[in-house]
Amino acid sequence: MMNIRNLGHRLHTGQTSINFIGRRKLLYALSGLLLLASVVGLGVRGLSFGIEFSGGSVYTVAAPQVSADQARHAIDEITHDSTAVVQSTDNGQVRIQVSSHEKSDPQQMVGELSQRLGVPAEDINTQIVGPSWGKEISEKAAYGLAIFMALVTVYLAIAFEWRMAMAALVALVHDLVITVGIYALVGFEVTPGTVIGFLTILGYSLYDTVVVFDGVKESTRGLAKQNRRTYSEVANHALNRTLVRSVNTTVLALLPVAALLFIGGGMLGAGTLNDIALALFIGLAVGAYSSICLATPFLAQLKERQPQFRALAAKVARARSDAAAAADNDGADSAGPAPAPVLAERRST
Repeated sequence: MMNIRNLGHRLHTGQTSINFIGRRKLLYALSGLLLLASVVGLGVRGLSFGIEFSGGSVYTVAAPQVSADQARHAIDEITHDSTAVVQSTDNGQVRIQVSSHEKSDPQQMVGELSQRLGVPAEDINTQIVGPSWGKEISEKAAYGLAIFMALVTVYLAIAFEWRMAMAALVALVHDLVITVGIYALVGFEVTPGTVIGFLTILGYSLYDTVVVFDGVKESTRGLAKQNRRTYSEVANHALNRTLVRSVNTTVLALLPVAALLFIGGGMLGAGTLNDIALALFIGLAVGAYSSICLATPFLAQLKERQPQFRALAAKVARARSDAAAAADNDGADSAGPAPAPVLAERRST
């Protein structure tokens, strides 16, 4: 713990620095690989939409003697499809969700379930779910996302500048695509809870980015009046000053989400927790990464294209070249003139 505090102090004071901006090409390549894997996952596997989006049938078995494993085995034998969702409810019932892709008659399905599970057909409740509700939720989420993006752009452009707004939006899109892509690769169902998780991670991603950008804005005020450091160097120092804070905030936020995902959803079998927990877990981790390794390096790249900061970079380079030449001259002068050779005195014979 003491080493972490020392590292945070050294990063804050500039004694130690991680050159994120200087390695931006490597970081861009890593983000590109993650985005490529996400796009491939979306194109090859696609998203697995829950029954609220695709429609289907829900069969509730009100028989305490029937377990979720028995219901899973029975529905797999009937449909020959592993996409059916089987869950145990709090009141001892078993809930079976079958998507609309299974072209089965509900009454026939109830009869087969009754026979295989050994329960009366009257103890199996049937509910037909249409895709219209999920479609409505998707449309509202899309509208909310568009309005959110527009408001964020306007706010960042006013509070900071348009280059920071662009860098923040790039990081947001980066986080969303990777989160959705991992959902496709893992095969988790997309439910209304998942949509809520997707929208929630936008705020976490922006929080880290705005904290870093605020430090960059303060550190680069009046920067063009000096000739010691370039914009990228000052921005990298501001990023290092907030690095430990960003990491600590992200780790503390990930702990309860990890408990929901791995303990609640994995060990205890509460599958409904996975809907929102996975989106939050991926979004928090990717959001912290993008604010440090993508948004700030991209901002520095945009700023370095401005004429005043190009001129500043040239002025800093000249000042450092002059300082190096002066140091070389001082070193040569301090050495003094070379000693004259000593000639051996000839002995007279």
